[in-house]
Amino acid sequence: MNNIYIKSFFLLIVIYVGITVVVYFYQRKLLYHPFGAEITGEGLIHNFETINFKTSDNFELKGWFHLKNSNKKTILFLHGNAGNLDNRIDKLNSLGSIDINFLIISWRGYSGNPGKPSEAGLYKDALGGIEWLNKKGISNDRIILYGESLGTAITTEVAQNKNFAGIILEAPFTSMVDMGQKIYPIFPVRFLLKDKYESKNKIKNIKSPILVLHGRKDKIVPFYMGEKIFEMANNPKFKYFTDLDDHMMNFDDKLVNEIDLFISNLN
Repeated sequence: MNNIYIKSFFLLIVIYVGITVVVYFYQRKLLYHPFGAEITGEGLIHNFETINFKTSDNFELKGWFHLKNSNKKTILFLHGNAGNLDNRIDKLNSLGSIDINFLIISWRGYSGNPGKPSEAGLYKDALGGIEWLNKKGISNDRIILYGESLGTAITTEVAQNKNFAGIILEAPFTSMVDMGQKIYPIFPVRFLLKDKYESKNKIKNIKSPILVLHGRKDKIVPFYMGEKIFEMANNPKFKYFTDLDDHMMNFDDKLVNEIDLFISNLN
């Protein structure tokens, strides 16, 4: 009988190790979901230009640029881990109703772009988008970084110790380690995870005004993580927390007005 227990125990260990190895090597497939290589822009009611920009490691990536007036502030929209640019059209239609310009960029490996996504790579992609705007004569102090879900971690990284006009974080998480431990509590996530996105260790380095958006019914990024990010952020900071919103936020008039008010009060 003891031999059966011992064999069962070792079998469980082998299975656990096997699953852990699979999770380690396929973790980026679990994290990044760049479905939909073809983008059309169909349904986007604001005029836009399809742009291409280069990253520091020579990937040429796509984006959509809507210009109202070069004197207006510009939102740089950094999207989440799933889908493509077309999936953000409803949000862009709402943001475009505000008196601002916007640029939304697509990550490497997304929307038909070359390359494969990674934490280091996506940071380079965001910096490439900022550099493209700078070359258009739009300085950092005229740029509002908007991060959506995974994009909040990228926003937090590139915003550190910089003079951006403002920062908007929609459904931010504290770190991918914290997220992984919540979803996969039986695995040693901290040691396995390649892309850690430690926003909670960086948020204090942001000096720009911050607006945090989060819904209490978010089933993907727990609301307490967004609340924690807001608590850790420097002043001036503002929040828009709702009782009913899931992941993502409902872009109704109230939310858009909150974003508009935030932008209107920026220097």
